[in-house]
Amino acid sequence: MSTLYIRLPSKAAADSAESGAALLCQYALASDGAKVQTKGAGTLSELSGAVQQASAVVLLLAASDVTLLRLNLPPLSAARLKTALPNMVEDQIMSDPAECVLVPGDTVDGLRTVAVIQRSWLELLASTMQALGARRVSAVPSQLCLPLEPGTASAAVSQHDTEIDVTLRTAAQEGVGLPILAEQPETAPLEVIETLSAVVPAGRIRLFVPPARMEAFEATLAANPNIGERIELAADNWNHWVDAANAASLNMMSGLAGSGSQRFNWRPWRWPLALAAALLAVNAAALNIDWLRMKREADSLQQRMIQTYRSAYPKETVVVDPVAQLRQKIAAGKREAGQAAPDDFLSLAAGFGDAWSAAGQAGKQVAGLEYRDRALTVKLKPGSGATLEQIRPALAARNLSATEAGSNVWQIRSGK
Repeated sequence: MSTLYIRLPSKAAADSAESGAALLCQYALASDGAKVQTKGAGTLSELSGAVQQASAVVLLLAASDVTLLRLNLPPLSAARLKTALPNMVEDQIMSDPAECVLVPGDTVDGLRTVAVIQRSWLELLASTMQALGARRVSAVPSQLCLPLEPGTASAAVSQHDTEIDVTLRTAAQEGVGLPILAEQPETAPLEVIETLSAVVPAGRIRLFVPPARMEAFEATLAANPNIGERIELAADNWNHWVDAANAASLNMMSGLAGSGSQRFNWRPWRWPLALAAALLAVNAAALNIDWLRMKREADSLQQRMIQTYRSAYPKETVVVDPVAQLRQKIAAGKREAGQAAPDDFLSLAAGFGDAWSAAGQAGKQVAGLEYRDRALTVKLKPGSGATLEQIRPALAARNLSATEAGSNVWQIRSGK
């Protein structure tokens, strides 16, 4: 598992670059132990392989792109604070809060840090990283990635042609970006030193300079001892950037709703998912084949039943349900032969009479009988005292069932 750290140029440098020209980004690939394995410079498109190889990508945003505010905020929940922040910072920033991403940070000395960055720029960076195949992306203000000692400010220089970005950290939660447009590349060291001396009027300044520019900055300090006596030069390296980025609590990507700062890596699951899809397709095909076979068997059985019915009743022209129609024919034949059906009035009345007598009930308790819809309705006289539970066993012995249709009203049906 490794993490790719990328120092991005400022948005102003990217906007002022020639059309189609891609700016170089300093990068370092570090192991889980924060040990730098490889480092170099390249455009974002050239880093696609390293982006896909790394388990996480940390973007070090240019300090001039991120504004750090120190505000006295009320104790609010995360959801309420997110809603209230635009109104709280509206007077502190020059842009419309709706066009910015606002991310609250730590509280130090009673003041809470709020980081502000242009939304369109951060969304562009997030979409670019996802297009390059990044699994998890976070973005940290670079001014919070400089080492800090008591009484000493830290600064770092990055240069793109004549455009210079100076990252300055003056306190644990305070830092700014100083864009400088040098008239000539040779005058850049002097302009950086003069700007830092003006912004930090007192105290020492440790200035991290790219190793290739150390000689030029040393010569400038030697030639101007009166303005550079408070400045201490140090060769820039990735160690302090990596350590501070890992310890930073501010992640600007968290301010993008649904930005997908963590992207699930589907690559290792391609073959298992393909196998699962293949198994699902095979099972679905097997189920469909089995269903078609059973449907053919059902159609064949239906045709045989229709043929049997037509052979028995050749005069019947319409056959919808041969089983039900055959039952009707058999019942009609029994009635024509003088044999009562189990649900005829005589069969139900005789069965009820036998069950009534077997239960020891007196016949005078029955007020009337009514036959309707193949059911016998028995109406009892008020105060008869007969209960359905008393006669139900006798009815069951004669394949009859009884339900209570109302007060003193029973309904008898055949159980066959």
